Amino acid sequence: MGNAMRLPALRLIDPCAPRAYATAADLAGLGGTEATVLRIVAGLAPLASVTVEQSARKLPVRQGSVAFEPMDLSVRSEALTIVINSWKVALTVARRNPGARVYVWQHVVPGRHNRAMAADLSAAGITLLCVSGSLRNTVSGMLDAPVRSRVLYNPISDDLHPDRTPRDRDLLIFASAPHKGLDQVLQAFCALRQKIPSLKLELADPGYLAWPVGDLPHGVVRLGSLSHAQAIARMRAALCLFYPQQRFAETFGLVIAEANAVGTPALLHRGLGANDEVASDKTQCIDGSDPDEIAERIQAWRTDPPQVRANPEFRLRHVLSEWGHLLSGAPITVAA
Repeated sequence: MGNAMRLPALRLIDPCAPRAYATAADLAGLGGTEATVLRIVAGLAPLASVTVEQSARKLPVRQGSVAFEPMDLSVRSEALTIVINSWKVALTVARRNPGARVYVWQHVVPGRHNRAMAADLSAAGITLLCVSGSLRNTVSGMLDAPVRSRVLYNPISDDLHPDRTPRDRDLLIFASAPHKGLDQVLQAFCALRQKIPSLKLELADPGYLAWPVGDLPHGVVRLGSLSHAQAIARMRAALCLFYPQQRFAETFGLVIAEANAVGTPALLHRGLGANDEVASDKTQCIDGSDPDEIAERIQAWRTDPPQVRANPEFRLRHVLSEWGHLLSGAPITVAA
């Protein structure tokens, strides 16, 4: 995205976040969606007037050239508008601002009750921006009518690379919220540790959702809520991101992309959500319900770990370029 380009004014509406955020310090206890919003608006701000409206915000603030304001759907605006996840809010914005370009930035699988809104989205000219091809396919398959859509990946930092941090061949790490299949991960680890007793598993929780996990098995250490830098440091030291659960379908899987970017493989369940799409080396995707396959892969990695790296399409520089193409009016495709 060249510096000479000037983009249209951008209005981003977040009706979903449980509390207001405007800086990295505000992200503690929030998820990857909010972190992605801040990365994108900070990258676009030098090239466009950017306003972020949040339903949880009471008072306006500015961070650099980005204005963070309380959500107000009664405002008339000609700005290109991005609504996070809420189809109802997007339709409201489209009705109140005829002719405005309106998008839904889809980070989650929408509820089945939304399927009937597909025709309304299409009639209003609203486009879905999905964070992975997997999510786009899932959403397209559940709709009652075709809706315009395109894929815009969540970004990882341009400066995430492998370094000289020594890897502990006995250390595995789980770095997601507990509701993302932690019970299955713990079961898999207990079975694995019977075969490799020296293994240990660290649990890094982003802290945005309380989830009872009970007494932890031997060899499991709870790290609590870590900063992003701390979580990256622990991933650098681990043999792998241990994530063989088969229940929670990641719509992108930022932690998977970041682990690969620093050279750490991720043990993933094949065919679940965006796992196969985000994993840079497909040997990372196995049958997560098979204890023998898990043990075989971990044993192999202890001797000869795969040389995983970041997918260039996930780098912030590339993702911002794709956003630039979107905002400047690049053609999009129609999902059947």
